[in-house]
Amino acid sequence: MPVSKPKLPNFIVLAIALVPLQLLSAQDDCGVCKVNSNLAMVVNMPVSSTAHVAGVGWGVVGGAGYNFNQRNAVIGEFLWNRMYPSDGVLKQFQTAPLQSSSLNANSNLYALTGNYRYEMRGRLLGTYFISGGGWYFRKNWLSRGITAGPGTICTPAWLWWGFTCTSGTVTANQTVATSTANAWGVNGGIGFTVRVGEGPYRLYTEARYYYAPTKNVSTQFIAVSVGIRY
Repeated sequence: MPVSKPKLPNFIVLAIALVPLQLLSAQDDCGVCKVNSNLAMVVNMPVSSTAHVAGVGWGVVGGAGYNFNQRNAVIGEFLWNRMYPSDGVLKQFQTAPLQSSSLNANSNLYALTGNYRYEMRGRLLGTYFISGGGWYFRKNWLSRGITAGPGTICTPAWLWWGFTCTSGTVTANQTVATSTANAWGVNGGIGFTVRVGEGPYRLYTEARYYYAPTKNVSTQFIAVSVGIRY
Protein backbone atom coordinates (compact mmCIF):
# COMPACT_ATOMS: atom_id res chain seq x y z
CA MET A 1 0.00 0.00 0.00
CA PRO A 2 1.56 3.41 -0.97
CA VAL A 3 2.32 5.75 1.89
CA SER A 4 1.70 9.45 1.30
CA LYS A 5 4.53 11.83 2.13
CA PRO A 6 3.97 14.23 5.05
CA LYS A 7 3.29 17.75 3.86
CA LEU A 8 5.03 20.86 5.21
CA PRO A 9 1.84 22.46 6.63
CA ASN A 10 1.24 19.34 8.75
CA PHE A 11 4.67 19.69 10.39
CA ILE A 12 4.06 23.41 10.93
CA VAL A 13 0.74 22.84 12.71
CA LEU A 14 2.24 20.10 14.91
CA ALA A 15 5.27 22.20 15.87
CA ILE A 16 3.14 25.22 16.75
CA ALA A 17 0.71 23.10 18.75
CA LEU A 18 3.47 21.67 20.96
CA VAL A 19 4.68 25.10 22.10
CA PRO A 20 1.56 26.25 23.99
CA LEU A 21 1.02 22.77 25.46
CA GLN A 22 4.46 22.82 27.08
CA LEU A 23 4.20 26.41 28.26
CA LEU A 24 0.67 26.16 29.60
CA SER A 25 1.59 23.26 31.90
CA ALA A 26 4.04 25.52 33.70
CA GLN A 27 2.00 28.75 33.57
CA ASP A 28 -1.59 27.75 34.32
CA ASP A 29 -1.71 29.36 37.78
CA CYS A 30 0.05 32.64 37.04
CA GLY A 31 -1.52 36.05 37.61
CA VAL A 32 0.16 38.13 34.90
CA CYS A 33 2.08 35.51 32.91
CA LYS A 34 5.42 36.63 31.54
CA VAL A 35 5.08 34.26 28.58
CA ASN A 36 2.16 34.33 26.13
CA SER A 37 1.17 31.91 23.40
CA ASN A 38 -1.58 31.50 20.81
CA LEU A 39 -2.82 28.99 18.25
CA ALA A 40 -5.76 29.51 15.88
CA MET A 41 -7.42 28.49 12.65
CA VAL A 42 -7.73 31.25 10.06
CA VAL A 43 -10.13 32.17 7.28
CA ASN A 44 -8.53 34.70 4.95
CA MET A 45 -10.44 37.04 2.65
CA PRO A 46 -8.40 38.77 -0.09
CA VAL A 47 -9.04 42.49 -0.60
CA SER A 48 -8.04 45.21 -3.07
CA SER A 49 -5.82 43.97 -5.93
CA THR A 50 -5.50 40.48 -4.44
CA ALA A 51 -9.28 40.02 -4.56
CA HIS A 52 -9.13 40.18 -8.38
CA VAL A 53 -7.03 37.01 -8.56
CA ALA A 54 -7.65 35.01 -5.35
CA GLY A 55 -10.71 33.89 -3.41
CA VAL A 56 -11.41 33.01 0.22
CA GLY A 57 -8.83 30.67 1.75
CA TRP A 58 -7.87 29.11 5.05
CA GLY A 59 -4.85 28.49 7.23
CA VAL A 60 -3.34 28.48 10.71
CA VAL A 61 -1.45 30.94 12.87
CA GLY A 62 0.55 30.42 16.04
CA GLY A 63 3.01 32.32 18.13
CA ALA A 64 4.66 33.04 21.44
CA GLY A 65 5.94 36.16 23.15
CA TYR A 66 6.58 38.18 26.29
CA ASN A 67 4.18 40.18 28.47
CA PHE A 68 5.72 43.36 29.90
CA ASN A 69 2.63 43.83 32.06
CA GLN A 70 -1.11 43.20 31.90
CA ARG A 71 -1.60 45.57 28.95
CA ASN A 72 1.58 45.48 26.86
CA ALA A 73 3.13 42.52 25.08
CA VAL A 74 5.25 41.52 22.10
CA ILE A 75 4.53 38.38 20.07
CA GLY A 76 6.39 36.51 17.35
CA GLU A 77 4.02 34.68 15.00
CA PHE A 78 4.11 32.27 12.09
CA LEU A 79 1.18 32.35 9.65
CA TRP A 80 0.37 29.91 6.87
CA ASN A 81 -2.54 30.58 4.52
CA ARG A 82 -3.73 28.78 1.41
CA MET A 83 -5.56 30.80 -1.22
CA TYR A 84 -7.37 29.56 -4.32
CA PRO A 85 -8.03 31.35 -7.61
CA SER A 86 -11.12 33.52 -7.74
CA ASP A 87 -13.89 32.76 -10.22
CA GLY A 88 -12.88 33.25 -13.81
CA VAL A 89 -9.12 33.49 -13.24
CA LEU A 90 -8.25 29.98 -14.43
CA LYS A 91 -10.52 30.36 -17.46
CA GLN A 92 -7.91 32.69 -18.93
CA PHE A 93 -5.45 29.77 -18.92
CA GLN A 94 -7.95 27.03 -19.77
CA THR A 95 -9.15 28.59 -23.02
CA ALA A 96 -6.38 29.93 -25.25
CA PRO A 97 -3.22 28.30 -23.84
CA LEU A 98 -4.58 24.91 -22.78
CA GLN A 99 -7.84 24.33 -24.66
CA SER A 100 -8.70 22.18 -21.64
CA SER A 101 -10.55 22.51 -18.33
CA SER A 102 -8.21 20.15 -16.42
CA LEU A 103 -6.30 22.73 -14.39
CA ASN A 104 -5.97 23.24 -10.64
CA ALA A 105 -4.08 25.92 -8.73
CA ASN A 106 -3.41 27.41 -5.31
CA SER A 107 -1.18 29.92 -3.56
CA ASN A 108 0.53 29.25 -0.23
CA LEU A 109 1.46 32.28 1.85
CA TYR A 110 3.97 32.07 4.70
CA ALA A 111 4.55 35.00 7.05
CA LEU A 112 6.97 35.41 9.94
CA THR A 113 6.10 38.55 11.92
CA GLY A 114 6.93 40.45 15.09
CA ASN A 115 3.97 42.23 16.71
CA TYR A 116 3.00 44.57 19.53
CA ARG A 117 -0.26 44.00 21.43
CA TYR A 118 -2.11 46.46 23.69
CA GLU A 119 -4.78 44.69 25.75
CA MET A 120 -7.64 45.71 28.01
CA ARG A 121 -8.68 42.62 29.92
CA GLY A 122 -11.49 42.09 32.41
CA ARG A 123 -11.99 39.00 34.52
CA LEU A 124 -14.24 37.41 31.87
CA LEU A 125 -13.99 39.48 28.67
CA GLY A 126 -11.20 41.41 27.01
CA THR A 127 -10.25 43.29 23.88
CA TYR A 128 -6.92 44.15 22.30
CA PHE A 129 -5.23 45.89 19.41
CA ILE A 130 -2.32 44.31 17.58
CA SER A 131 0.04 45.46 14.84
CA GLY A 132 3.44 44.57 13.47
CA GLY A 133 5.51 43.64 10.47
CA GLY A 134 7.63 40.90 9.02
CA TRP A 135 8.59 38.77 6.03
CA TYR A 136 5.96 37.45 3.63
CA PHE A 137 6.65 34.65 1.14
CA ARG A 138 4.13 33.43 -1.44
CA LYS A 139 4.41 30.32 -3.63
CA ASN A 140 2.01 29.84 -6.51
CA TRP A 141 1.29 26.40 -7.97
CA LEU A 142 -0.38 25.34 -11.21
CA SER A 143 -1.11 21.66 -11.82
CA ARG A 144 0.16 22.00 -15.40
CA GLY A 145 2.71 24.24 -17.03
CA ILE A 146 1.10 27.11 -18.98
CA THR A 147 2.77 28.56 -22.07
CA ALA A 148 1.78 32.09 -23.04
CA GLY A 149 0.96 32.61 -26.69
CA PRO A 150 1.76 35.73 -28.72
CA GLY A 151 -0.55 38.72 -28.31
CA THR A 152 -2.06 37.61 -24.98
CA ILE A 153 -3.46 40.62 -23.12
CA CYS A 154 -1.73 41.15 -19.78
CA THR A 155 -4.10 40.95 -16.80
CA PRO A 156 -3.47 40.73 -13.02
CA ALA A 157 -4.10 36.98 -13.20
CA TRP A 158 -1.08 36.41 -15.45
CA LEU A 159 1.11 38.59 -13.23
CA TRP A 160 -0.05 36.88 -10.02
CA TRP A 161 0.91 33.45 -11.33
CA GLY A 162 4.40 34.57 -12.28
CA PHE A 163 4.29 35.68 -15.90
CA THR A 164 5.94 38.89 -17.11
CA CYS A 165 4.37 41.42 -19.44
CA THR A 166 5.71 43.87 -22.00
CA SER A 167 3.75 46.81 -23.46
CA GLY A 168 0.42 45.46 -22.23
CA THR A 169 0.82 41.90 -23.45
CA VAL A 170 2.19 38.77 -21.80
CA THR A 171 5.75 38.02 -22.93
CA ALA A 172 5.29 35.21 -25.45
CA ASN A 173 6.53 31.63 -25.06
CA GLN A 174 6.90 31.76 -21.26
CA THR A 175 6.07 28.49 -19.54
CA VAL A 176 5.12 28.73 -15.88
CA ALA A 177 3.97 26.05 -13.42
CA THR A 178 5.25 27.47 -10.13
CA SER A 179 6.44 30.90 -9.08
CA THR A 180 7.37 32.74 -5.90
CA ALA A 181 7.16 36.28 -4.55
CA ASN A 182 8.33 37.78 -1.28
CA ALA A 183 8.47 41.14 0.47
CA TRP A 184 8.49 42.87 3.81
CA GLY A 185 4.97 43.70 4.95
CA VAL A 186 2.80 45.00 7.77
CA ASN A 187 -0.37 44.02 9.61
CA GLY A 188 -2.84 45.42 12.13
CA GLY A 189 -6.15 44.49 13.71
CA ILE A 190 -8.39 44.01 16.71
CA GLY A 191 -9.32 40.98 18.80
CA PHE A 192 -11.66 39.89 21.57
CA THR A 193 -11.13 37.31 24.30
CA VAL A 194 -13.28 35.36 26.74
CA ARG A 195 -11.98 33.42 29.69
CA VAL A 196 -12.58 29.66 29.72
CA GLY A 197 -12.07 27.63 32.89
CA GLU A 198 -9.21 28.61 35.15
CA GLY A 199 -6.94 31.46 34.10
CA PRO A 200 -4.97 32.22 32.06
CA TYR A 201 -6.73 30.23 29.31
CA ARG A 202 -8.79 32.36 26.91
CA LEU A 203 -10.60 31.80 23.64
CA TYR A 204 -10.04 34.59 21.16
CA THR A 205 -11.35 35.82 17.85
CA GLU A 206 -9.46 38.36 15.80
CA ALA A 207 -9.68 40.28 12.53
CA ARG A 208 -6.38 41.50 11.10
CA TYR A 209 -5.39 43.20 7.85
CA TYR A 210 -2.17 42.06 6.16
CA TYR A 211 -0.30 43.90 3.41
CA ALA A 212 2.89 42.98 1.55
CA PRO A 213 4.01 44.83 -1.62
CA THR A 214 4.91 41.68 -3.54
CA LYS A 215 6.09 42.11 -7.12
CA ASN A 216 3.48 42.96 -9.79
CA VAL A 217 0.45 42.26 -7.58
CA SER A 218 0.50 43.16 -3.88
CA THR A 219 -0.67 40.60 -1.34
CA GLN A 220 -3.54 42.01 0.74
CA PHE A 221 -6.10 40.15 2.82
CA ILE A 222 -8.09 40.18 6.04
CA ALA A 223 -7.53 37.16 8.27
CA VAL A 224 -10.23 36.16 10.74
CA SER A 225 -8.78 33.90 13.44
CA VAL A 226 -10.50 31.77 16.08
CA GLY A 227 -8.34 29.98 18.63
CA ILE A 228 -6.96 29.71 22.15
CA ARG A 229 -4.34 31.80 23.92
CA TYR A 230 -3.06 32.90 27.31
